[in-house]
Amino acid sequence: MSTTTIPPQPLTAKDFTTDQEVRWCPGCGDYSILKQVQTIMPGLGIPRENIVIVSGIGCSSRFPYYMNTYGMHSIHGRATAIASGLKATRPELSVWIVTGDGDGLSIGGNHTIHLLRRNFDVNIMLFNNQIYGLTKGQYSPTSETNKVTKSTPFGSIDHPFNPMALAMGADATFIARSMDRDPKHLQEMLKRSHAHKGASFLEIYQNCNIFNDGAFEVFTEKSSKQDEAIFVEHGQPLIFGAQKNKGIRLNGHRPEVVSLEEGSGFSASDLWIHDENDFGKAQILTRMFDDPRIEGHLPRPFGVFYQIFRPTYDDIMAQQLQEATAKRGPGNLDKLIAGNETWTILA
Repeated sequence: MSTTTIPPQPLTAKDFTTDQEVRWCPGCGDYSILKQVQTIMPGLGIPRENIVIVSGIGCSSRFPYYMNTYGMHSIHGRATAIASGLKATRPELSVWIVTGDGDGLSIGGNHTIHLLRRNFDVNIMLFNNQIYGLTKGQYSPTSETNKVTKSTPFGSIDHPFNPMALAMGADATFIARSMDRDPKHLQEMLKRSHAHKGASFLEIYQNCNIFNDGAFEVFTEKSSKQDEAIFVEHGQPLIFGAQKNKGIRLNGHRPEVVSLEEGSGFSASDLWIHDENDFGKAQILTRMFDDPRIEGHLPRPFGVFYQIFRPTYDDIMAQQLQEATAKRGPGNLDKLIAGNETWTILA
């Protein structure tokens, strides 16, 4: 008797959608991010049972409920710690961390920087809306100075975090920025994050239309986006503007905008060529919009700022355990707990 094997059907975005009611405010940028993640997942070629979404606390952290994969809605600021433990014990899993500017940079800031320096092979999606949305509109670690909120009625006097600069300072091996209202670009950045072997840090500008509406409008609206945002690509000159008539060159170590109009004296060959592996230039990119030493109005960069490859924590740990087992045999937990220095108390 012959049997016929039916090959599995390719997954679609619908396969990653759950039956849960999506409970975000109408118009929230989280809807778009969810849609783009569900769209790119089938193309990654990973079985759903090998994908895990771990979140902390905040509006963004409802994400696991809406992804038809394994997931965990964990503790405030601790998604990175939980995901690290999971990846260490189940290295074959594709682990994604969903966090916000409050969850990941305030109570969870310590865990975030240590995950990045350890370089676990996980993907961090940091939704940055520059406000605490879930708790109804207090200022967050990324809120701009003088921000008037329910917790800062006279304006915030805090100096805000720059998430990308923070990631660079923690020796992240992949940092990138995208936005909720550019689906094509966000999909590409999500794919690049997944493809990176190591800890990927993707900052996503996400509009909170209830408590901080329009925070990133100048970068997302068609009328201003071309002049206010620049999309960097590896090996390409930094060119922007509605007519692609402006570029950025380095004057020493300082970026400056130059005209590419005929007769300006500048051409594409004079411009800064983006190199994803250049640590120094990546540092400049992260600071382009908040460095007081830089004169003139510069566009906000989006894309992959920096990527470098170094061994991941999970791979090194697995190798260390394998070598130890080969040399010493299976471990003895009781002996380990007892240690080498023990005392016997005599009556």
